[in-house]
Amino acid sequence: MVEFQTRRDNITQHCSFVPHRTEGIVCLYVKLCISSEYDATRRERGVAEGGGGGDRDDAVTNTVAAVAAQLQRVFKIEELRADFGARICSLEKRLEIHLFTKCVGVFSVSVRLIERSRAWPRAGDSKRVIEIEKFKYEIADIRDAFLTHNKTRHIDFSRLRPAVTLPATFFSPGTVREHVITLQREPPPYTKYTLTGETVEHLRAPTFDMWQWEPNEMLSLIEHMYADLGIMEEFCISPPVLRNFLVSVQENYRNNPFHNFRHCFSVTQMMYGIINLCRLQDKLPRKDLGVLITSCVCHDLDHPGYNNWYQINARTELAVRYNDTSPLENHHCAVGFRVLANPECNIFSGVPDDVFKELRADIIMLILATDMARHSEIVDDFKNKLDNFDYGNVNHLNVLKMILIKACDISNEVRPNTVAEPWVDCLLEEYFNQAETEKQEGLPVAPFMDREKVTKSSAQIGFIKFVLIPLFESICQLFPQAEERLVAPLRQAKEHYEELKEKEEEIRRTTQGRSGVTNEGGRGGGDGGHRSRSPSSGRSEETERHANKSSAVNNPSQRWTSRPMIL
Repeated sequence: MVEFQTRRDNITQHCSFVPHRTEGIVCLYVKLCISSEYDATRRERGVAEGGGGGDRDDAVTNTVAAVAAQLQRVFKIEELRADFGARICSLEKRLEIHLFTKCVGVFSVSVRLIERSRAWPRAGDSKRVIEIEKFKYEIADIRDAFLTHNKTRHIDFSRLRPAVTLPATFFSPGTVREHVITLQREPPPYTKYTLTGETVEHLRAPTFDMWQWEPNEMLSLIEHMYADLGIMEEFCISPPVLRNFLVSVQENYRNNPFHNFRHCFSVTQMMYGIINLCRLQDKLPRKDLGVLITSCVCHDLDHPGYNNWYQINARTELAVRYNDTSPLENHHCAVGFRVLANPECNIFSGVPDDVFKELRADIIMLILATDMARHSEIVDDFKNKLDNFDYGNVNHLNVLKMILIKACDISNEVRPNTVAEPWVDCLLEEYFNQAETEKQEGLPVAPFMDREKVTKSSAQIGFIKFVLIPLFESICQLFPQAEERLVAPLRQAKEHYEELKEKEEEIRRTTQGRSGVTNEGGRGGGDGGHRSRSPSSGRSEETERHANKSSAVNNPSQRWTSRPMIL
């Protein structure tokens, strides 16, 4: 017994060099063989005690020989496995090189096809262009994945070529990727609306009342503007792509009191009205008309509800990113072109690259011009060119387009008083929210935003007198036919707010006189049944009436019901 155990331990020790995965099998086999030989030897000892020593030696020798044969088989399997793994690695390398070569070739062919399709755009080709764009993005994705997988064995070509914009990512000039703003919800099924003649005529007028229309209806009205001005035909825009673009834009306007999608529609409709009023279709190419309308649609995208003054003083991310230079306007441009980066929303996918560069430069120029910090600069430049304005001069046209979008952005007082005054309430609410935040953060507060210092009448009188009237008068010097529709309403609005200011002052004097009489009478703080208004609130009965109307805009049960509808 002891002899067999000693020999078993010796064999197990000699098998210690066997790989770990086969060591257990070999040891188990050795133990079974020795145990079987030991049992046979015990049976022989029962027959002849003391004999058969040579048989025991033969049993051990046979066991060792069997173990050696099994070890040889195991080693051969390991050698075959190593050889097979080496061959597999070689085949993988050859396959990767072959796939990379094929991808580069297919990518080059797709780029040539895309360039050809962009060079000769035709009506109805938008869907084909979108499919080609998606195909290009898929190839680029495969190549980027390949380079990422083999970045330790191959050159990183991403550092040697311009970044490729994928559908779901936006590449900044550095290496940081930001998520592109895409459709937050599936676009509604495209429905061809038919507008009544009354709605079409009303839409072309600066007096259009945007408070009567729901968001989806406003989308349809903007679609009509693109079609009526020939912009869809000029840029080969298909109706589904235009709808996707407008839905994505609508989703990326925040629910602010003033800077929301309804303000976007208001500015766009005023631009459409001025184009028809001044007959700009006869003076400007359709490409410029498309730039004007699209810039109005995108001019306040993702507005946070706090102006540039707050962004710079609070040192927000936008102010740091754009070096305190029109941070909000730069952000609106960036968001707009991120929306256009999505092939399903790219209304300019059917134009050549050189035309797209011109469109991009013009849209950026117009959106940046909406910064009120540049107001005097742009207005003075426009006035200097009025005496010898030339529609064939590119600089003159650029200044005209900038002055038009500026005028449309602040044109609420051109509309009737019942339409314009609710916008004042919305703007003051947004200003007051910012002022409260600035006070909490210890930042300076502009006087025209402080609830305790500003009134509606005082704010509007100065703005109309020193900003709006001079701006629209300069436009009417170039387009005299628009003076009655643009400048006359501003003068009427100024008179309205001057009357409102007189009423507010009279109410304040009356309230102060009654409070003085009450104090002299010693009535213990009572007001004799009269509830006095805060002098700083500046809210007369007429103001309260308009404020109630403004609140009705957000309450469907109080909405107006008499309006021209869509068929």
